Amino acid sequence: MAPPTPEQLIARIGALPAAASLLHRLGDRPGIYLVGGAVRDLLLDRPPLDLDIVVEGDALALARDLGGEIRAHDRFGTGTVRLDGRSYDLATARRERYAHPGALPDVEPAGIEEDLQRRDFTVNALAVALSGPEAGHLVTVPAALEDLDSGRLRVLHSASFLDDPTRLLRLARYGERLGFTAEPETAQLATSAIARGALDTVSGPRIGTELRLLAGEEDPVAALRALAPWRLDRAIHPRLSLEDPQLARAALHLLPAAGRRDRLVLAAAARGVPARELEALLDALGFTAGDREVIVAAATRAPAVAAALQRAASASEIAAAIGAAPEEAVALAGALGPDAAAREWFERLRGVRLEITGTDLLAAGIPSGPDIGRGLARALAAKLDGAAPDRAAELEVALASARRES
Repeated sequence: MAPPTPEQLIARIGALPAAASLLHRLGDRPGIYLVGGAVRDLLLDRPPLDLDIVVEGDALALARDLGGEIRAHDRFGTGTVRLDGRSYDLATARRERYAHPGALPDVEPAGIEEDLQRRDFTVNALAVALSGPEAGHLVTVPAALEDLDSGRLRVLHSASFLDDPTRLLRLARYGERLGFTAEPETAQLATSAIARGALDTVSGPRIGTELRLLAGEEDPVAALRALAPWRLDRAIHPRLSLEDPQLARAALHLLPAAGRRDRLVLAAAARGVPARELEALLDALGFTAGDREVIVAAATRAPAVAAALQRAASASEIAAAIGAAPEEAVALAGALGPDAAAREWFERLRGVRLEITGTDLLAAGIPSGPDIGRGLARALAAKLDGAAPDRAAELEVALASARRES
């Protein structure tokens, strides 16, 4: 691959909506680089997803000089600065040493060349100077451009997957996203690391972070399926596997556009994991309580919801079959067979609301208590089935039900 000239590269960077303001603020400061995936994507003529900046020096001091809102992240001298409505991740250039496999690294400041040596794959070990006399100059590790041109993923040293086993998950993620394949030695090193139980040396939350990144890919089904050839899904849990990608895609098709695709695909992959084990697994992987609840519900309750939807003969019965199930569970249930009922729920039924409230029933003389709730539930069922087309009809149905129960 013949790289662009420095002038061409800096022009490409300056054309990015998120970069123009940053370049202007940097002025002529030397030792500031755009690194990693953003450079890779620019060279591949793909739009970069994130702009990561490495500083030869104090990254947080640069962030303060730039102004804006600053949030320091960790002991590695990294942070985020928000400028003109956009966020930029800044890190101090550093070298790393690992005390033992899977440990967080010990770090110390270094130059950009050494910083690139700590990267996961050669195609991500790329940097472009953003300012100063070297602006637009491309810095790479050996073989980076050749691997980028050939679509190869190559680790930078033989202990890479043992030092940081989360790179195994990134191998799957980048392979699927970029359409790249592991070069033979890297594939052998990955297979060996997996066989040695490398993932067991890493904390659960770090694995969970990588799993969430996989589920957040543009094609989350393909991303999670990319774990299977390496058996990385089974390394996380023996019964975790997206064995039915067509089911997952059908469920995604039913899920509303604003729905959480990541939670749905993870639930599809976890269908074989018993509920208690899945709850414990997600907790160990650092998932939030809200995400755990939804993923477990979707993974374990979808078959029962599907069966109830198959039996539903009316709109109110569809609503009763779904109950309080999260939308991810409904989408997965619909993909198991009753897709028309699930689609009816998403497109029409779940937005139906009563015009009356419990206050109306109290005012009509119904005493406070469970009869109020039963009356409102019956009125909603009638409205869903077209038997209570207006407020007066809703109230009539609700009162009749509440008085009959009392």
